[in-house]
Amino acid sequence: MQLIPRTPSTKGPAQMFTGDVYFDVIARGEAPSRLRVNLVRFAPGARTAWHKHSLGQTVHVTDGVGFIQSRGGEVITMQPGDTVYTPPKEWHWHGASGDSFMSHLAMWEDDDATWGDHVTDEEYGAGAES
Repeated sequence: MQLIPRTPSTKGPAQMFTGDVYFDVIARGEAPSRLRVNLVRFAPGARTAWHKHSLGQTVHVTDGVGFIQSRGGEVITMQPGDTVYTPPKEWHWHGASGDSFMSHLAMWEDDDATWGDHVTDEEYGAGAES
């Protein structure tokens, strides 16, 4: 057994996020484990850029209201207790609603994420209309 000390919160880099986003590393498995878990906190209106994970990603909302969307799909509203799985290599984004902070656990199995363009205000706004 090993106690892993808490690490400081990290501000999400501007090339990957719009708005204020902070994350805490909860688990970073060492080989042969590929487990990754981050607690991610989004300010109102903050969101990820479009991205995909080679082995998929699961997000579990712990607080607030947020949106998630796969490219070409409907914007889904997420609330505390909701869990959303995004399959391998599926482009998607997620973030807070415009009037609420949102926190979620982000879980994936590797570091092989591909980051794309920022989500436009129009794409993001589709969530507010649903």
